[in-house]
Amino acid sequence: MPAKILVVDDEASIRRLLRNTLERAGYAVVEAADGRDAVLRAGVEYPSAILLDLGLPDRDGLGLIPLLLQNSDTVILVVSARDATDEKVAALDLGAHDFVSKPFDTDELLARLRVALRHRGVSETAPKIVRKGDVTIDLDRRLVCRGTVELHLTRKEHDVLALLARHAGRVVTHDRILAVAWAGEDPRIEYLRIVVRNLRQKLEAPGAVGSIIANELGVGYRLRADQ
Repeated sequence: MPAKILVVDDEASIRRLLRNTLERAGYAVVEAADGRDAVLRAGVEYPSAILLDLGLPDRDGLGLIPLLLQNSDTVILVVSARDATDEKVAALDLGAHDFVSKPFDTDELLARLRVALRHRGVSETAPKIVRKGDVTIDLDRRLVCRGTVELHLTRKEHDVLALLARHAGRVVTHDRILAVAWAGEDPRIEYLRIVVRNLRQKLEAPGAVGSIIANELGVGYRLRADQ
């Protein structure tokens, strides 16, 4: 059975565009035009993923995220013209998997959706190995290799990279990284930037900044993993 996607948007033209795009990609599509219908549809249809607009006529989309995630293992991708940094951070902190700004590229949206669905299906007992190009991150063994060469990372670099790898393809906010990697220490954004800069120097080819660790400006970082 194809994965079922719930599209929540009050604009019929956007719903039509998303339906056509998703159905061509092999997904089954359910639509909702407001928050009330979205909650009802989610409770009946059990979608694998939800594409959620924030500007709904009956309620703010941010307030819907906890409701839609209640008793469900669905993933939520916010697709909205409201792309201020604080909106993105709030959506991610509430449990959204990703945030795609309107107007969007349909190929990018489908790629983000594939990553989200793959993340949803990963078993907690599965081997924790993440790859990007010739870089391999073995989370269980705390081993990072580029080709056949083991890279020597500091403890802090390992902690940050491991957190990003566990959420590969997904934005992890600055605050969450600092809370996990600097637990009980002085959590300063400047320290995080230094660690990420060092990781990029070790992981990425010269002149290819952002090819493995992408920066979501003002929000956080995303590890680009092979799809």
